[in-house]
Amino acid sequence: MSEQISHHIPEALIAAYAAGSLSKAYSLVVATHVSMCDTCRASLMAHEAAGGAVLESVAEEPLSGDLRKNLMDRLDDPIEYEADTNTPDGIYPGPVASALRSKSVKWKKLGGGVRQCIIDMDREGSARLLHIPAGKPVPEHSHGGLELTLVLQGGFSDDTGHFDVGDVEVADGDLEHVPTADPGVDCICLAATDAPLRFSAFVPRILQPFFAI
Repeated sequence: MSEQISHHIPEALIAAYAAGSLSKAYSLVVATHVSMCDTCRASLMAHEAAGGAVLESVAEEPLSGDLRKNLMDRLDDPIEYEADTNTPDGIYPGPVASALRSKSVKWKKLGGGVRQCIIDMDREGSARLLHIPAGKPVPEHSHGGLELTLVLQGGFSDDTGHFDVGDVEVADGDLEHVPTADPGVDCICLAATDAPLRFSAFVPRILQPFFAI
């Protein structure tokens, strides 16, 4: 898999993932890409090792009296997506397969043959699967924040280049594009955003609130 991956997760996002400071939506994309990419997996391991070394160098501090209560409270926190502990399921790498099994998710039509399946959504952003028919475009749009798009099947192209299975496109507010699926095989992507997209055409803008895009 790694031999064909040419678009990787930025180093800063890998470092944030290792530190546990990424949102759930971005964490799912990073965990999934790392499960497919030897290069980024090695980078993650390096960041984790560096973090461990820093912790070992920190002087010991006395434990607070409410440590037990805080620990029990944390057990109720959402589980973050792990990069290397889950098995794949068809085209879905382990982290995505695990997320899909953990809740009831449904595919919804967006128009033009494009469908989406929202995996997770909270105040920090959303993660979704996008199914784009072979040879078809997604409506022209820009971004209100940062969007990470990881290809799981097929591929797509836009003005910035071509993205194959395992590749990640990192898009921000400076990019306005029309991603178009490769011919032959439908494209399935995992996408995470922290703000709504900005569609150029009138109809997608009207429908946007109903699809939570």
